[in-house]
This record gives sequence, C-alpha cells and structure tokens, in this order.
Amino acid sequence: MSWFNQKQNAVLGIDVSTAAVKLLELSKVGARYRVENYAVASLPQDAIIDKNIANIDVIADAIKVALKQSGSKLKQAAVAVAGSAVMTKIITMPASLSSDEMEEQIMVEADQYIPYSLDEVNLDFEVQGENENNPDMVDVLLAASRKENVDDRVEALAKAGLKARVVDVEAFAMENAFTLLADQLPDSLEGRTIAIADIGATMATLNVLHDCRTVYTREQGFGGRQLTEEIQRRYGLSYEEAGLAKKHGGLPDNYTTDVLEPFKRAMVQQIARSLQFFVSSSANRGIDSIILAGGCASIPGVEKLVEQSLGVPTYIANPFINMALSNRVKPQALSNDAPAMMIACGLALRSFD
Repeated sequence: MSWFNQKQNAVLGIDVSTAAVKLLELSKVGARYRVENYAVASLPQDAIIDKNIANIDVIADAIKVALKQSGSKLKQAAVAVAGSAVMTKIITMPASLSSDEMEEQIMVEADQYIPYSLDEVNLDFEVQGENENNPDMVDVLLAASRKENVDDRVEALAKAGLKARVVDVEAFAMENAFTLLADQLPDSLEGRTIAIADIGATMATLNVLHDCRTVYTREQGFGGRQLTEEIQRRYGLSYEEAGLAKKHGGLPDNYTTDVLEPFKRAMVQQIARSLQFFVSSSANRGIDSIILAGGCASIPGVEKLVEQSLGVPTYIANPFINMALSNRVKPQALSNDAPAMMIACGLALRSFD
C-alpha cells in the first residue's frame, strides 16, 4: 500500500468528505500547474459517519457523478483516510539499512508500535532524514491504518471504475497542498508557524505547520452542517432546501443577524479553542498566520472576524491562485469551491512526485 512517494503518472485527486466528493485533475507545463478538470458531487446525509464510509455504493455513485461532470478521462486516483484513522510514529533506524532491509525490520518490530494485529492494518514508512542526536541513525515516519479504512475507499473507487493508486493521509495531503499557498502569504515560510483551520460539514480540523511540516493535528466535531440544521429548524425547510438556501441565498432578512452571525462567532470560538490546545502543548510556540480552508471558509467575512478576534493575520485558502485553467473549468465556480479543495489538491499533486 503506498502512502508516500512513488513515481507515477497522472492521478485524480478524490477527497471523500462528509458532505461531498471532490474531484480534481491537474497537469503541469514547465513549472506551472493547470486545472484540467474538477467537480464536486454532494453526498446524502448519512453516507459518511465519523469519517467512516457507511455506504460504499452511495459513495461510488457520487464519484461516478463527479467523474461525469468533470469530463476527466483518468482512471487512476489518489484518496485519503482521515488523520484520526491513522497512527503515525517517528522511529529511529540505522542509516546503513537499505529500503528493503528497513521494511523487513519494521515488519518484525511493528507490533511494538501498533496496538492492532498486523494482518488488520496497512503500513507504510518514509525516511525523514538524519536523527539529530545520532548521525548513524535516521528518523523514519511510520504510518498505519486499519485495513477497513483503506479498503472501503479503494472499493468505492473500484465500483466507480477507478483504480486507487495512492492512499494518502488527509494531514499529509493538506501539507502537500499548503506549498501552493506560499504566494498568498506575505512572508517567506521559513521558520514560520502557520495554522490551517479546515472547517467542513461535520469536522473542524486544525493542522499546524512549522517550516512546512505538520507538527500538530486536532479534529473536533463542528461544521457547516450545524448551520444547515439551524436554517432547517428556523425556517421550516427540508435538509436539502436548507443546504441550497445556505449556498444560493433567498432566506429572510433576519437570517444574517439571527443565524449566520452566531454561527460565525461559534466558528471563531472553535478555532480559538483548538489553537489554545496547540499553544499549551507546544512550549509556547505562537502562530504567525491562520489559513481558513473547507466549505465554511467561503462564508463572507469570516476571515476578517477570525483576524479581529484572534489578532492573527488570516487568509482564505486558494490553492489555485497561480494555476492556469483549462477551458472546461468555470473560473467563478472554482474560486467558490477553492477553500474546500485543499485535500483534493494535495492528492492530485501526487501525480508529480
């Protein structure tokens, strides 16, 4: 099971989140990326529960819809499992070992690090570099996930006619896409600590990166679905109607003050709380900037509110900021979806590893 770099040709990035399947195909001309195709297909309410696939057929159908919409001809894909479903651990090993020897040794010793039996998990590892304290050793990142987390995603792709080429981890995909945001930030990223608050339909994930590497991840149950449900309750709409109204407007005048503003404040509190956990766990490392990603980042004015409340410069993630677009891609639609496409983007970048 390959989670890390392997030479390969183009793969579709497919992010299966609670509310939608997001699909992205990138190409590269010289140093510049180009968005060839993309699509977002919404999912019914219970297709994914706590980041686990509850119904593989429903997911497969949504992938088919997204494929058809996008017009992509690619047959290989990269998907990701949630950070909460993956155990990662840094272990040290002798630098003299070849990759095969390392794999053998990890297999022998893995049961020390992993609380499941080995036939229940998928494992991968990546050498991170020389160990600080001992130049004869290297630090190795070990990642393990229970087989069903991986198998369900692979099967959903297969049922949609695609082959899973890479199964990644969401936090790594986010880290991968983060490199595309460098131009959005005023300063060089060297030595900087950046928080990405990814707020989707049901999950708020905080990824903190220092020097472009993930140093902290935290998931909390909070997201745009709470806003949809409040609209539903307040205005007597069905869940689907509430979702459409949230996206396209047409709600009574009191919506902004009575429903949207309190939700935005709750979102700020959520981000503040996650950041507090990080700061208290990290020997007082401060945050230089906050990037908002996920569907909720598209709520108008939310970055200003976060910046004012937390006193940290805040930006909306747009991984496509310097990319060319094929004529099949509608710029306005892509720009609206951009903050929610970070993980799909990190996965699509696997084509160029």
